[in-house]
Amino acid sequence: MRREFSVNDNKEFKDEEKEDENLEKEKKENSENNKKESKEDKKKEVKKILFIPDDEEENDEEKENENKKKNPKKPGNKVTINFKNIVLLIFLVVLVISLPNLFNAKAQKKYSEITYSQFLKYVENEKILKLEEKEGFIYGTNKETEENLKAKMITDRISADTAIMESVKKYNIDVKALEPEKMPLLLSVLVSWFPMILLIFIWFFMISRMNKGSGGGGGPQIFNMGKSKTKDGVDQKQKTTFADVAGADDAKAELIEIVQFLKEPKKFQEIGAKIPKGVLLKGQPGTGKTLIAKAVAGEAGVPFFSISGSEFVEMFVGVGASRVRDLFSKARKAAPCIVFIDEIDAVGRKRGSGQGGGNDEREQTLNQLLVEMDGFGNEETIIVIAATNRDEILDKALTRPGRFDRQVSVDAPDIKGREAILNVHSKGKKLSDDVDLARIARKIAGFVGADIANMLNEAAILAARAGRKIVTMADIEEASEKVAYGPAKKSKVLSDKEKKLTAYHEGGHALINTLLEHTIPAYKVTIIPRGGAGGYLMQVPTEEKSYKMKNEFLADIRVAFGGRVAEEIILGDVSTGASSDIAQATSIANYMVTRVGMSKAGLVQYDATQQGDYYKNQTFYSQDTGKELDNEIRRILDEAYEDTKRLIIENVDKLHDIANALLEKETITGEELNEIVFGKAETTEPEEKGEEHKIDIIINDESTDLITEEKEEVIEKTAE
Repeated sequence: MRREFSVNDNKEFKDEEKEDENLEKEKKENSENNKKESKEDKKKEVKKILFIPDDEEENDEEKENENKKKNPKKPGNKVTINFKNIVLLIFLVVLVISLPNLFNAKAQKKYSEITYSQFLKYVENEKILKLEEKEGFIYGTNKETEENLKAKMITDRISADTAIMESVKKYNIDVKALEPEKMPLLLSVLVSWFPMILLIFIWFFMISRMNKGSGGGGGPQIFNMGKSKTKDGVDQKQKTTFADVAGADDAKAELIEIVQFLKEPKKFQEIGAKIPKGVLLKGQPGTGKTLIAKAVAGEAGVPFFSISGSEFVEMFVGVGASRVRDLFSKARKAAPCIVFIDEIDAVGRKRGSGQGGGNDEREQTLNQLLVEMDGFGNEETIIVIAATNRDEILDKALTRPGRFDRQVSVDAPDIKGREAILNVHSKGKKLSDDVDLARIARKIAGFVGADIANMLNEAAILAARAGRKIVTMADIEEASEKVAYGPAKKSKVLSDKEKKLTAYHEGGHALINTLLEHTIPAYKVTIIPRGGAGGYLMQVPTEEKSYKMKNEFLADIRVAFGGRVAEEIILGDVSTGASSDIAQATSIANYMVTRVGMSKAGLVQYDATQQGDYYKNQTFYSQDTGKELDNEIRRILDEAYEDTKRLIIENVDKLHDIANALLEKETITGEELNEIVFGKAETTEPEEKGEEHKIDIIINDESTDLITEEKEEVIEKTAE
C-alpha cells in the first residue's frame, strides 16, 4: 500500500532531523565541558597537594596569558612555585614516614627495671635462662613469672664483670650481645635536618610578616627598603579644598597660581611662563601648612603624594636616595600631580654641619632630592610642596630659585582669621545661643588653627562630661584657658598663707599692668591653680600689632616684676613663684640689648644666630664687650625693678583691695580691676577714665635724649 507524504509530514520530518542535530551538539558540548571540568579538577587536586590558594592560581594564569600576549614567539610558560608550601609538604611526608619508627619502641617488650644486685640474685637462683646485653644494660626473663627484667650494669660489658661471668659459666646460661639500636634513616635525616628546617620556617614567617608590613606593595619589605613609603596618590585624590582652609588668606592667594597651572598647563607654557618647581610653606607648628597643601591638590583635582622628611633617612647607606628616586618616579607616571614633603628640615638642613662630615646618609639623600628637582622639564607638571617650621636651617641650595622658587609664610591668624577658623571647626558641634565667636576670637590672641581645633574639642568634652547636649560659652572659655595655661587644679587645697601669698603676687602683676600705659589690657586675674602656675594674669590685646615698641618691652618687664615686688613689700619675704617672671624679664632685656638695639649698647646686633644654627652657642664679640652687654641688661632690669617698687608703694592701698577681692572671689575681671584701681566711673565706659590715669614710662637713655633733641631742632626748622 502506497503512502503519500503531505507537506505537514515533510515538516515533521525536518523538525525531527533538527532535534537530532541539537541533541548531537549538546552531547559534544557536554563532553567538552566534562573534559574542562576534569582538567580543572586535576588542577585543583594538584593545587590542594601543594597548598596553593585559588586566587594565587588565577593570578598565575593571568600572568601567563599576559606573557603570552607580550612574547608570542617564546614557547613555554612561567611556573609559579610556592616554596613555603612545598617545604611544609616535605616536612609532613617525612613525618608520616617516620611515625612507625617513632612508635616502634612501644611495640617492643616492656621491661621492669631492677637493681644490678637483684638481677645477680635472679641469675644465681637459676630463675633466668638466658641473658642479653646492650648499651650498658642487661636483660633477662624470669622463667617463673615470665617477667622481663632489666638492670643497669656496673660495667660497660658483661665480660668485665667476674661475678656474673662465674654464675653464667656455672649454670651454663646463654649470653647474647645485641647490636646497638639504630635510628631509622628517615628519622635520622629528619633529626639532623630539623634545625635547618626550623630556620627555614622562621625565615619564611619573617618574610611573610614583613610582606604584610609593607602594605602589599610588591613583596617583602626587606626587599622594598629602597621604595618610598608614600601612599599611591593615583586613586586617592584629595577632597580637601580652599573652603576647608580658614585664617590663611594670604597663603591661599599665593597658591592660586599653582592650582591654575595644574588645571591648564598649556595656558602658561604657550606664553613661555615657567611655573615654580617647588613651594616652601613655612610657619610655626599648627598653622595649617599640611592642610593647605592638601587643599591645593583638591582644588586642582590631581593626585597627591605625601611623605615625611624623616621617612627618607634610614641606617642603611643609599636607602634615602633610593626612596627619593622611587617617589619621583611614581610622580612622573601620575603627572600632573603634587608631591608633598612634610618636615623637610629632617633631610634638607644645611650640609657640612653633621657629625658624619660631608658624606653622611642625610646629605646623600638631600643631593638626590636636588638632582630630581633639577630634572623636571618644562612639560612635566609636577609641583613639589614642602612644609617646615625651621626654614632658617635649610640648605641654601634647596631654597634657591629653580628649586623652591616660592616661599609662602603661613603665619598665626589675626582676629578675623581666628573667627573664620572658629566657624570652620565649630561645624558639627551644637553651640548654645550665648556663644559669641567674635568675642572668643578676640580672647584667644596667639592661637593657631591646631590650638583652636583643640579648644573646641575640649569644650565639647567638658559639655559632655557635665551631661549637657550643647556647648556653652563658659565651656569654650574654660577650654581656652586649659589650652593656654593647662588644666585647672580645683582639687588642690592651698593653705591660708599660700593663698594670701598668691593673691598678693598676682595682685602685684595686675596693679602694675593696670597703672602703666603701654601694657596689654587685663582680661582677668585669678588665683586658681592651673598647669604649673598658682595663679595667672590673663591679657587680651585690643588690636592686632605687627611691631612692638620700646616702651611696651619696658612695661612688660615691670609687669613681670610686679609679683616679686608685692611679695617683698607686703610679706617681707620672697618666694620661688617669681622664677618664671624673672626668666621672662631677663629674656626681654637680652632681646632689647643684643638683637634690636634698644639700649645704650648701641645699634649693633650682637646676637645674630638663629635657631638651629651650627654656631648657636658661640659668640662673635670680645669678653669686654660681653661684660658691657651684661651690665646693660642688668641696668635695664634694676631700673625696672626699682620703678615697679615705687609704683606699688605709692598704690599699696589698691594692692590690698585687689588681694582681698581675689581672696574673696578667687577671680576678678578686667572691668572689676579697673574699678578697684581707678574707682567707679560716672560714664558707662570705665576703661576710658582708666586710660586718663595711666602712667607713662620715663626713658633715661642718653641716646634717646640726643635723638629727641635733634628731632626737635628739625621740627623747629621745618616750622620756620
